[in-house]
Amino acid sequence: MLAAGAASSGAEVSKRDMIVRAVRPEDLEMPLSGFKDYLTPAAHFFVRSHHYVPKLELAAWKCKVDGLVERETVFSMDDLRKLPRAGLVSVLECAGNGRGLFEPPMAGLQWESGAVGNARWTGVRLADVLKRAGVKNGAKEVWFDGADVPIGTMPKFQRTIPLKKALDPNTLLAFEMNGEALGIQHGFPLRLIVPGWAGDCWVKWVTGIRLLDKEFDGFFMKTAYRHPGKPVSPGSAVDPAAMSPVTSLRVKSVIASHSDGAQVLPGLVKLTGVAWSGEAAVTSVEVSVNSGRTWTAARLGADRAAFGWRQWEYGWTPPRDGYYTVMARARDASGDTQPFAQEWNPSGYLHNVVQHVGMTVTANPSGAPAGGGPPAPFQMSSKFRQSCIGCHEADVIEQQRLTRGQWDKEIDKMVRWGAKVDAGDREDFLRSLVERFGPRARK
Repeated sequence: MLAAGAASSGAEVSKRDMIVRAVRPEDLEMPLSGFKDYLTPAAHFFVRSHHYVPKLELAAWKCKVDGLVERETVFSMDDLRKLPRAGLVSVLECAGNGRGLFEPPMAGLQWESGAVGNARWTGVRLADVLKRAGVKNGAKEVWFDGADVPIGTMPKFQRTIPLKKALDPNTLLAFEMNGEALGIQHGFPLRLIVPGWAGDCWVKWVTGIRLLDKEFDGFFMKTAYRHPGKPVSPGSAVDPAAMSPVTSLRVKSVIASHSDGAQVLPGLVKLTGVAWSGEAAVTSVEVSVNSGRTWTAARLGADRAAFGWRQWEYGWTPPRDGYYTVMARARDASGDTQPFAQEWNPSGYLHNVVQHVGMTVTANPSGAPAGGGPPAPFQMSSKFRQSCIGCHEADVIEQQRLTRGQWDKEIDKMVRWGAKVDAGDREDFLRSLVERFGPRARK
């Protein structure tokens, strides 16, 4: 239990053990090795931050509930702990997990498979908190604000969820993760838990809850985290007004035991991974070792929770040496299964295409293929550094592969959020970005 005035005692996530997508603000992806655990340790759990991590002391922290309520109510952590305790196991997945795998590409953090984790969350039911304040007739949405402070003129990260979802007994306000206090990177001292829904709804560092009569019209509801809800032409633009907020996750599986390009010895090969879904539990995982021509059921692990992931394994003895395309696909209780071709959307959300892992079976493995090493660091002019490297590092830029039009829009956005770009320098910046980080073939 946290002592009054104490900072978070939760495990910190080390960059050394993670794939660093951005240093400032901190965005860390879990490598494939992290999928071996049923419960993802907090120290290996992915981190997504829109703004810098706030500095908080528990003694000074409060959470206010207001808006369409019978009585404005302010909770301390001691107040929350007096409410009935509740907990569950649930997957937390960033809406943009897999963005780096979309074709054609789009701007944003180029997550691949590891912007996801599975944890046991403990706290109180959001419904019990709202009951203390009394929900007035006419309330339709519940708004959440966190202690993180925007960078420059970037909008504050604030979101709403429908009142029905807020009152669901599985929706929590958590102060523990895997039996320990939340770490500051994971939302200490309190974060919203919306099981089955994407991570954009799981607001961290919660300090404010407000009952509204309509959906919040802030940037992260009306512009960001929106999905067309239907197939659109790859590379096309879609008006945010024609899209809806991202909510439920989609059924998905990951082959975690082997990476693409792996070489394995003849004999029994143990394939393992995990599968999860949104608001319908995973019911089966099938594996194909012949490019999808035939499928066989994998064995699901014993651990199961309504919103947690299912571990799976499959024993395969290749009939001969050669190259094989191994695939896995999951199905959930609603009957939904993974597609073979990913439907494109402008922000790269909800990627769940059937994964393909190429494997070579050989008695004489040659080691890792030569890849030429990482690209040379981006050589920035002093003007570029002054204008573009203030709120974040070059790592956010270096992972992109955008067209001239996309880079032009990114510069516009950065200017709106406080970047100082002289009109005379803009064309030079744009040319440099396109030459160095334009569209390119995936390795």
